[in-house]
Amino acid sequence: MSIEKMEKLEVRVRKLLDLVVELRQDKSHLEQELESAREHLAEQQDLSEGWEDERTTIRSKIEKVLDELEFLDRSNDS
Repeated sequence: MSIEKMEKLEVRVRKLLDLVVELRQDKSHLEQELESAREHLAEQQDLSEGWEDERTTIRSKIEKVLDELEFLDRSNDS
């Protein structure tokens, strides 16, 4: 193999190694972003569940008050 071919091969190998390093860094960055997104999603789901529980509690309290008002209204009609 000639020296020129070896030098060309060396340059190509270096470029490939640089690309591998860059791709590994990108992969690491994307994995961190994915983990952050998963954590954010879990937090949002917890909040949503909390809001749903709160909504159910408020609904039942409102229904109770409305029932009491209806009872009072019926009592006044009698």
